[in-house]
Amino acid sequence: MKHSIIKILPLFLGGFLFAQTNADSIQFKNISDEILVNGTAYENLRDLTQNIGHRLSGSEAYEKATDWAVLKLKEAGADKVWKEEVMVPVWERGKESLQIKEGNGKWKTLRMLSLGNSEGTKGKDIEAEIVFVKNKEEFDKLPDAAIKGKIIFFNYAFNQKFITTGQAYGDAGIYRRSAASWAGKRGAKAVIIRSLSSALDDVPHTGAMRYDEDDSAKIPAVAIGPKSADELEKTLKTQKVIAKLNSNATMKGDKLTYSVIGEITGKKDHSVIVVGGHLDSWDVGEGAQDDGAGIVQSIEVLRTFKKLGINNNHTIRVVCFANEENGVRGGNQYAKNIKKNNEKHLFAIESDGGGFTPRGFGLVMSPEKRKEIQSWRNLFLPYGIHNFEMQYAGTDIEPMEKLGVPLAELIPDSQRYFDIHHSNEDTFDKVNRRELLLGASAMGQLIYMVDKNW
Repeated sequence: MKHSIIKILPLFLGGFLFAQTNADSIQFKNISDEILVNGTAYENLRDLTQNIGHRLSGSEAYEKATDWAVLKLKEAGADKVWKEEVMVPVWERGKESLQIKEGNGKWKTLRMLSLGNSEGTKGKDIEAEIVFVKNKEEFDKLPDAAIKGKIIFFNYAFNQKFITTGQAYGDAGIYRRSAASWAGKRGAKAVIIRSLSSALDDVPHTGAMRYDEDDSAKIPAVAIGPKSADELEKTLKTQKVIAKLNSNATMKGDKLTYSVIGEITGKKDHSVIVVGGHLDSWDVGEGAQDDGAGIVQSIEVLRTFKKLGINNNHTIRVVCFANEENGVRGGNQYAKNIKKNNEKHLFAIESDGGGFTPRGFGLVMSPEKRKEIQSWRNLFLPYGIHNFEMQYAGTDIEPMEKLGVPLAELIPDSQRYFDIHHSNEDTFDKVNRRELLLGASAMGQLIYMVDKNW
């Protein structure tokens, strides 16, 4: 008898597991069907981008966006919605211009954007000779005399060999973040960098920079488009070029604002599963892909759980983080608050790679948890989700890693994102409705599995 039970048990368990998988497949389809047919994310994004637009932290537009998020979370069916206080840095761009003069020629205007958090010229013209370097190694070899009083131009390009464009962004990002302090501490007047872009157009891209703590100079930092950068490099190899920079960019201290949070309460317990994106954007474009897409996808997940009547075991919480772009204050404050309140978090996922076709999930968690999620791969394959190998999570949820929270990031196709990222090109018309909704569906499916199994 004992041997018979042992023989039958694997068959029984196999049937039980098959039934589980079949039920999950059905729920996956229910989530996908609801979002692709009835999803509101695209129209929500239209509303956010066309009626509010770009939303830099501390701006009037950002405050309007917080009220918008409260309304949309309530419409989606959240049981509770609230605003979480966050002190954010206020940076203003103001008027700005960059001109160059070759030899004894006339002044030529270049398209440019000051880098976020950069100080400007206080509205006065700075004129100086441009010194070209390809990278940090070339800069370090220059004597101080060749740098002092000059405008240093770093033309470090995206590495086109990387298939995942985020790798190229990470590789080139140090020039945006740090070039101003490298040059300022050696007596330069300003820096110009090549925009962090995979495109070869002439679109300038902004993005956050920072000054080192021991950098008292705080020189202006601006970016030009890839085409202008290559043309400028070519010219500098044969002749002297003078630049005239005028910028009113400056920091204006800190201001009280809010992240916006909404949730549907867990039926089993109040352990939290977070899905979110960042509500702020840069002050150019419309903040559609970065990160309006992530915001509306996260709200769509909550709406879908509510509409389908999924009895979530744990609390599903949408967090619309403040100030990701130039401070990460919202993400840091959220992590501080859940630690202070001893609030258990089971999982957090962020969407901050644009609303393009989803390909997988970045996973930052224990090997055991990663293997468990990877074991669900076959459920996701019919929806084009296949990449579970990347170990990366969103900037806003990273502070929760120290608290032991397993983290994930929606990984969309990356090929077009950095063509428009942090630029005037980041507009609603660049977003495809179906791609956006597929991303929301993938996040909803993953949250369903985590809620059921963890």
